[in-house]
Amino acid sequence: MPDGETDTRVPVTVLTGFLGSGKTTLLNHILEATHGKKIAIIENEFGETAIDDKLLAKHTKLSSDEEIIEVLNGCICCSVRQDLVKVVQKLASRTAAGELALDAIVIETTGLADPAPVAQTFLVHDEIKAFSRLDGIVTMVDAKHVERHLDAIKPDGAINEAVAQAAFADRLLLNKTDLVSEEDLARIEARLRGINPFAPIQRCTRGSVSVDSVLDVRGFDLQRALQVNPQLLDRDAAPTQHDKSVTSVSLDQGAPRHLRTVQRGELDLELAQVQHP
Repeated sequence: MPDGETDTRVPVTVLTGFLGSGKTTLLNHILEATHGKKIAIIENEFGETAIDDKLLAKHTKLSSDEEIIEVLNGCICCSVRQDLVKVVQKLASRTAAGELALDAIVIETTGLADPAPVAQTFLVHDEIKAFSRLDGIVTMVDAKHVERHLDAIKPDGAINEAVAQAAFADRLLLNKTDLVSEEDLARIEARLRGINPFAPIQRCTRGSVSVDSVLDVRGFDLQRALQVNPQLLDRDAAPTQHDKSVTSVSLDQGAPRHLRTVQRGELDLELAQVQHP
């Protein structure tokens, strides 16, 4: 874009982070804050039954002139990327028709997503590039459990999602800092800087950070991203390969009686635990 010309495209924040890192808590914090922004939220769930959108629902009116929630079921970095394209194209069409005015789009990925293929969506599709710009990859880091995730041994060819999420981040939010010692935090920050020496690290508890540190930060740097992932702009790059041992099971007690596989009632957490031989 020529110098001095204002970029009026809608900024897109990709909110990523491993399972349980606090992404939905941060998103609720953003929705509760008084910022006057109109935000479209694209929610990605690994399982077939949506959960996180219910956790967000009480913080938004879910109407066309307020925040909008779109749910994509499946992994956004490999199996439902075309669904993401369709959602953004729909937002662009409504905006062009004067039905919608957006200040930001936030994509909350599943905890298993590799952010690079998600970013690629906003870099290689001409229609989407004309409507929106990739503003930044914000990665939530669970201070209590991140080292276990970083050290996880993956099958040959499978990605370590926690490492990929940290490496590709433009902002690192070190969450749950109240659950670990200062010594632990210093060690974790050193490890994160070893993976990604460029992204600022911000400590937080329960996802409590200012909206300005997440939205419209203009943090995405294509050249640096290409150093992390040289295939970023390659449409024909092989899809992300995940650890196949990670699966999900959905129990929907809201389904019609003849479709239910479980009875209504409280969940017995002990019975729900995975039993290892």
